[in-house]
Amino acid sequence: MRKHLLTTLLCLVCSFVGVKAQEDAIGEQYSSLSADSIVAEVGLIPESLDANVDSLFRTWHVQYFSKIDEYCHDDVENVYFPDSIYVQRLERLPRIISLPYNKVVRDCIDLYAGRRRDLVRYMLGMADFYFPIIEQILDKHGLPLELKYLAVVESALNPVALSRVGACGLWQFMLPTGKSYGLEINSLVDERRDPLKATEAACQYFKDMYAIYGDWNLVLAAYNCGPGNVNKAIRRSGGKNNFWDIFPYLPRETRSYVPLFIAANYIMNYYCDHNICPMQTNLPLATDTVMVNNMLHLQQVAELLHLDIEQLRALNPQYKRDIIPGNAKPSVLKLPAAETYAFVGKEDTVHLYRAEELLANCIPLNAADRAMSHTATKEKITHVVASGENLYTIANRYGVTAKDIRKWNGLKSNRVPRGKRLKLYVDNGGVSFASNQSAKDKEKQPVTTAQTISKENPGDVKTADEKTAGKNFISYKVKPGDSLYSISKKYPGVTTSLLQKANGLTGTGLRPGQVLKIPVG
Repeated sequence: MRKHLLTTLLCLVCSFVGVKAQEDAIGEQYSSLSADSIVAEVGLIPESLDANVDSLFRTWHVQYFSKIDEYCHDDVENVYFPDSIYVQRLERLPRIISLPYNKVVRDCIDLYAGRRRDLVRYMLGMADFYFPIIEQILDKHGLPLELKYLAVVESALNPVALSRVGACGLWQFMLPTGKSYGLEINSLVDERRDPLKATEAACQYFKDMYAIYGDWNLVLAAYNCGPGNVNKAIRRSGGKNNFWDIFPYLPRETRSYVPLFIAANYIMNYYCDHNICPMQTNLPLATDTVMVNNMLHLQQVAELLHLDIEQLRALNPQYKRDIIPGNAKPSVLKLPAAETYAFVGKEDTVHLYRAEELLANCIPLNAADRAMSHTATKEKITHVVASGENLYTIANRYGVTAKDIRKWNGLKSNRVPRGKRLKLYVDNGGVSFASNQSAKDKEKQPVTTAQTISKENPGDVKTADEKTAGKNFISYKVKPGDSLYSISKKYPGVTTSLLQKANGLTGTGLRPGQVLKIPVG
């Protein structure tokens, strides 16, 4: 019995010594990278981690959260685990991308599990909605599914996240990069905020970078600081092509970028072990899309389908002014799955509802205008700088760059005082904005759209003024699928109410072959 006890004790001692030796080895191997403070010694942390979480919860997300699951044990304190546990847990994760463990990674895990626990709760709640979307696209492109955790590092899964330098959306694309990967960005639409299209663009970027480096950790580094900086770090390291070998030569923020990606993989899988519970979201997981072929305001949809306007904005974050410019090209409207049939059944009514009020200052450009060059249809506007704005936030709002604004206004820095008037030349997304006035006033007097100017061909944009109906008419034969709203948009200055009055119509119903009088002049 005594011999058996001694054998057991000896095994326990050996086991302890083995674990301790493993942890010491990890510490020695990466001692040059360890740091008491990730900010001071390792590098800058992304803005997504430095965000004001309370402010984030006060945005449109907040009303879609309920209390934390009562069956989940949540605590304010992190739970301590030895290094060996982290090693084992990372090794158990299904992955293609290597997830090594060292003290830098430990610092990043502690950051998520410690000071940023509230942010992790939020991200876990949003992951239920966004991860299935991202995973489907990653799988379509044959990319590692764990790349979804890069959106955690980039934006904390906030689709409207905007950085101090103008990076935007789940994947934090800068405007030139976003446009180079096919994302539409103008004063109405910012597809960097569209989870589907932005993820498609991110996948193309991943594939382009992997074709260059053949190493996923270098791809991640290039996503953060660009291939130029990665190539420079490789040269300075003597031609080494391992992230940890070029670590000291990378920009400071990029040094923490891959460790934070590994930490995000860890915390989004092992949050329960750290007594962190997801916030429960009521965003509809089942959604569907319809194509919109005319200009439409989200408020029209919300009121007629009895939907919360904030929910519609959450489902369609790419529309910056709540306007869907379907007149320029077929545009997507995402709805809760149960409401798509209701929209299709009421589409004509939805387009007519409050159109002259909600779209009063929006004048769709006709086909001839849209066929003109991109620069020739830019709209000149004046922006008065509000408190807290800088050139990057203003540039993001209108789909231009801070460099452009500096050039147009002769500025030497990105700082602008409150109240300063800036001239901007913006891509209006197929919609020109008239001066503010009521629909009633518009029927009484002509209204001219804002002047549009290009560098090559300054001058007024070719659009018609809204005019009161005269005594001259032209005939129009109704085609299948036509509505009063869609017909009115084909003729500048013509409204649905004018069509109804000119043709003695009391309702909105039309039949194919019906001939309408269109007031002109």
